[in-house]
Order: sequence, then C-alpha cells, then structure tokens
Amino acid sequence: MDTFDLFQRLGLALAIGLLIGLERGWRGREQPERTRVAGIRTFALISLLGGLWGAMFPTLGPVPLAAAGFAFAIVFAAFEWRETSKRDDFSVTTTVAGLIAFALGAFAVVGDRAAAAGAGVATMALLAARAKLHELLRKLTWPELRSVVVLLAMTFLLLPVLPDRTVDPWNAINPHELWLLIVLIAAVSFVGYVAVRALGEERGLLVSSAAGAFVSSTAVTLNNARLAAQSRSHQALLSAGILIAWMISLARMSAIALAINPALLAPLLPPILGALGVLGAAALLLHRRTEDPKAPFETLFTNPLDLALVLRFGVLLSLIIMAAKILGTLFGEAGLLALAGFSGFLDVDPITLSSARLAGASITVIAAAQAILLAAAANMTTKIGVTVLVGGLRFGWSMALAGILAVAAGAIILFVMGHP
Repeated sequence: MDTFDLFQRLGLALAIGLLIGLERGWRGREQPERTRVAGIRTFALISLLGGLWGAMFPTLGPVPLAAAGFAFAIVFAAFEWRETSKRDDFSVTTTVAGLIAFALGAFAVVGDRAAAAGAGVATMALLAARAKLHELLRKLTWPELRSVVVLLAMTFLLLPVLPDRTVDPWNAINPHELWLLIVLIAAVSFVGYVAVRALGEERGLLVSSAAGAFVSSTAVTLNNARLAAQSRSHQALLSAGILIAWMISLARMSAIALAINPALLAPLLPPILGALGVLGAAALLLHRRTEDPKAPFETLFTNPLDLALVLRFGVLLSLIIMAAKILGTLFGEAGLLALAGFSGFLDVDPITLSSARLAGASITVIAAAQAILLAAAANMTTKIGVTVLVGGLRFGWSMALAGILAVAAGAIILFVMGHP
C-alpha cells in the first residue's frame, strides 16, 4: 500500500479506538483521575498500536504481530485485574473491549476497512446498550427465549441443509424454498409479537391491534369481537382496531407478495390501495366516535412463536403449493383461482406465497394477482363472519359494511384495469 492509503488506514484505526474509548470513558467518568486503567485516550492508543503492528505485517510477517497481540493481552489484562480487584468487580468487559480495539486497529490496516469500521461501531453500540440489554434479560421469559432459539435454528441450522431442488413427481415442492417461506412467515409473526410486547397495552387498543395484525388479523378480529360481546363500552374503538388490523393484513400480504415477485406491483397494488382507502376512511370515522381510548384490554398474544402452528402452516402451504401446481397443469389459470377462493377462507398467506412463486413461470402475472386478490376477498369474508357471529350484529354491521365496500372497491378497480 502507498503512504496515503496507509495514513487512511491508521486514521481509521485511531477512530475505532476513539469510538470504543468514548463509551468506556463516559461510563467511568465519575471515577477519580488516575484510578481507571483505560479511558478514551488509552483505547485510541491501543487501537493505533494495533494499526502500527498491522502496518509492519508485510515486512515482519504474521508471527511478530501475533506475539505483539499476545503480549498486549497479558499486560492489559493484568492492569485491568488490579483495578477490578480493588473495586471487587468481576466484570471483564473493559478487558475484552481493549483486546477488540487492538485487533480492529490491526485489521483496519491489513484487512477490509469497511468491515473494521462496522465492527467498531457494533462494539460501541453493544457497550453503550449495557443497561437496555440487562433490562431485556430481566424481562425475557422462557417462551420468548425458546422462540428466538427456534427461529434461529429454523434459519441457520435447517435451511442450509435442505435440498434446493424439487423432490416430488409434479416438480412443485422445493424443500429449501418452502422452508424459506415458512421462516419468513414465522419471522413476521415474531416481529409482530415483539411490537406488542414492547409497546404495551397501556398505549391503547389501536396500537395493539395494529401490531397484533402482523401475527394474525383474524386473531385480533376474534379478540376484539369477544371483548365487544362482553361489554358494550368502547365498541367504536374496538371496531376501529379491527379495521386497522384488516388494513395491516392487506398491506402485509401485499408486501410479502411483492418481496417474492416484484412483477406483481402493477396488477396488485391499485386494487389493494382502493380497499385500504375504504377501510381507512371507515376506521377514521369509527375512531372519531370513541370517548375513552385508554381503557385496559387483555393481551392479544401470549405465545411469541407457536412451533406446532408453524409446522401446520408448513403442511398447509406444501399442500396448497402442490394443489396449485396440479390444478394449474390440469385446468390452467381457472384451477388456481378456484383454489385461491377456497383456501382464502382459511388463510391468505399460503396462496399468496404460492401464487407469487408461480407468477411469470407456470401462470401469468395477472392470473397470480387475481388469485391473491380472490384469496384476500375470501379471507375478508371469514373475518366479517367472525365479527358478526362473535360480536353480534349490532357490533359487527359497520365493519361488515366496510369490508364489503372494500372488496367491492378492489373488484371495481380490477375490472376497470382489465377493461381500459
């Protein structure tokens, strides 16, 4: 490397040390002078020291650099041990941070600068988030920890080993793609749970309904309708929460479809926007009728990630994907539309995922969009039925009207798009 590049890399090493030292120095700012082993200046010098040894790497080779790192680790750990012994403190965070500063200083000179800078920022962020992370651990429940482990295992253990090819006689089921879609839905559900957990129910039913819809808008509909049947108060607020959940469900469905196949944007988005407009106007009208939006409500979700539910979803998804392939082969696009109308009453995600995968391959993009919209309309019918049957006609008629008008608006826009 030339002199200019070397100075840039040494400057980056110094900046990384300043970042880490800024956090360490701020945390120990209340301690008297000359009682701290390492502050902002020390960490800057540590990282610069690593950078200088990294600059000598092309001349001296790897052994001196490794020996320097080892010697520094011993000396720094010894000084840090003396300080922590006086304070009766068993934390090794500062020691580890010092080793990281030296290593990143060397890496900034001999390795990838962007990776070194990113690692430095991440180190500072982790150190600064100490209180929040400890608070999170105190509040973390076993079902939540288990859900994180399950989701990580699904993503990083099972997904890489699954064959990335079709394994059935109809060339419909690709285990890798199927599991990837299952992981996608599980991740969306878990993020929805985290949103509900972080926001808290005291923020109001509207926020909880919107966050809960990322997990299941049908579950939000059922819960709000049950609450409305138990008490005649807050019915307008409960209705608004249901309509917001329906809007989130449509937006979520569209986002998943477009993420898998962006070609669906043109035929899918206008009808969805029309339906969202109707539901949004109805939700706004109902919300303006509310008087007390801060009343307490029951928790929408108690299990962040139900593994049995995820596996059942995988079975349902594989069956629908296979049925879509077989019906599409035997009856063309008409078979897929019939399947969309039937499966949409139960769940809109499987047909959305399978149609988005098939769009532009075995079926046209227009047919895939029509199948997704038909499934959404069928699912809306299910949620309207739940609202009226559980909450009663007096409670559910306004949402039933809004849902019917939303489906009609989407159908009209779709018809106009097909007949310019």
